[in-house]
Amino acid sequence: MTKLSVNINKIATLRNSRGGNIPNLTKVAQDIESFGAQGITVHPRPDERHIKYQDARDLKKIVATEYNIEGNPIQKFIDLVLEVRPTQVTLVPDAEDAITSNAGWNTVKHKDFLKEVINTFKQNGIRTSIFVDPDVKMIEGAAKTGTDRIELYTESFAENFGQEKSESIKPFKEAAKIAAKLGLGINAGHDLNLDNIKYFKEHIPNLLEVSIGHALICESLYFGLDNVVKMYLDKLK
Repeated sequence: MTKLSVNINKIATLRNSRGGNIPNLTKVAQDIESFGAQGITVHPRPDERHIKYQDARDLKKIVATEYNIEGNPIQKFIDLVLEVRPTQVTLVPDAEDAITSNAGWNTVKHKDFLKEVINTFKQNGIRTSIFVDPDVKMIEGAAKTGTDRIELYTESFAENFGQEKSESIKPFKEAAKIAAKLGLGINAGHDLNLDNIKYFKEHIPNLLEVSIGHALICESLYFGLDNVVKMYLDKLK
């Protein structure tokens, strides 16, 4: 079964919109785990507009499943990850003012930088993953950095899913095959939702984990967080 890691950035956004501690981020993370999710993901950004760096520290104390911290490996982020030591760090090349992640790494151009950062994390016992587009060259480049896994950036799949499912999934199937041949674990995330997750899972071999936040929280407004987590788990079987 593919593991479900729930990104709780949007919970932090809601909390920050009023100040204070409602909703309580750590309590929500614990509830999500109790509903059956196998991981918690956070993506702290330098301006801390949703997840704060202290949140990442506080969550380490209570997350009982896999703990994944995403982000652009600027020095502040690297220091945080080395301090917290999550289960996994996912490296994302987003600009400091990006609303959301919008591209994968150029693993050829940034090979040396990624290799150095990844080596630092792995020496400290932290599993590494690189956010990449479904591009064969980028997958091959990722393998040369020493990363444990890649996370396939799935926005293009989600955008085209309604028009032509078989065409939208093709580059991801090819990317997954190449990744498996190169010994890379496969994660995926971005705009996956209850409508498209089952199809994606069924067509991507060796899919270890999906990270879902925005859609899952939005769907929970209608169906409830407990129900939605269970709905995803059912579709990922």
